Amino acid sequence: MLTLETMLRESIWAATLTSNELDRVIRESHERRVSVSGYAIRCGEPADRWIGVIEGLVKMSVSQPGGRQSTFTGVTAGGWAGEGSLLKAGNWRYDGIAVRDTRIACVPRSTFERLVSTSLPFNRFLLSHLNARLSLFIALVEYDRLLGPDARVARCLASLFDPDLYPRMGTFVQLSQEEIGLLSAVSRQRTNESLHELERAGLLRVEFGGVTVLDLPGLRGYCGASEARPASKQRSPMGIG
Repeated sequence: MLTLETMLRESIWAATLTSNELDRVIRESHERRVSVSGYAIRCGEPADRWIGVIEGLVKMSVSQPGGRQSTFTGVTAGGWAGEGSLLKAGNWRYDGIAVRDTRIACVPRSTFERLVSTSLPFNRFLLSHLNARLSLFIALVEYDRLLGPDARVARCLASLFDPDLYPRMGTFVQLSQEEIGLLSAVSRQRTNESLHELERAGLLRVEFGGVTVLDLPGLRGYCGASEARPASKQRSPMGIG
């Protein structure tokens, strides 16, 4: 089991800090366990910590009083979230809900603010990280408005391999079909159909407990079955072994 300290030391931003500063961040941080459907962060509560996923999955979403919910994205192991809210005083404007039992690394706001105030390399990391997040959200709007369910599932899976947001991703995505559907805004049954269509296109392989990605560029550029099969012949599979 990955420890809090190991997760912090292996985070992409850790390399921007001096050894003394990183040790101080580790001392000031703590781990929190969130059960499935529990809140890692909650809309309306003070934004008082920067969170990283040690193990599990957190979906970022907003809800209406009537119960309708919209999911923006998911944060997988190794990913960080909440930096935008910490750069200004106030409360969370969205929920972070555990899709499965999840372990969270919590860096206090005061620690985060000190890093922003004293470390130029850390600020450069934040610029890159926020730019990657902005690019993801722009793409999600595009997918929702222009693409069908198969393509939305493909692009959703591909978005989990952004090295600036999810540096620990390999080729295997540990997500259930229900979880993929939640992140793609596609029903579970339709997600199952989409995954098998993408498998027939040679872009991924459906496994027990998740999906192995075979062609990441293919997933990123997937627009529909009519275009996938001919194009896949010209693509190089992601290495698997």
